[in-house]
Amino acid sequence: MDPKSILYPMMALVALTFAVLLILPFKRIGAARQGRVRARDFKYGESANVPGDVSIPNRNLMNLLEMPVLFYVACITFYVTKTVDGTALFLGWLYFALRLGHSVVHLTYNWVLHRLAVYAASSVVLAVIWIRLFQSL
Repeated sequence: MDPKSILYPMMALVALTFAVLLILPFKRIGAARQGRVRARDFKYGESANVPGDVSIPNRNLMNLLEMPVLFYVACITFYVTKTVDGTALFLGWLYFALRLGHSVVHLTYNWVLHRLAVYAASSVVLAVIWIRLFQSL
């Protein structure tokens, strides 16, 4: 299997991260235009004055920059060691799909139990990716 194939789910997750990043200014500027927030509400991050619907995209972006770091490291390690196989690729795409699902839930109806289920599933898949990586070395 072409080792580059493992980079595609990684690139998809990077694209999702940038897409969520693009949502931030729209939410913040929109809230500022409506008088719901002021620039000083963001002086030290996000103050308690920032409404939930405005802070959720920022929290989702942080989620996309936390556990996925381990995914990126695993993908690059699979690539560099040329140990990519069908299982690793399947797990990579599954992880991306679950992270996408987490973001969709978080950024839309935000039901905590659904969000938790998808997040937990993605964490289990990430652990399996690392187990698979250790087995392949």
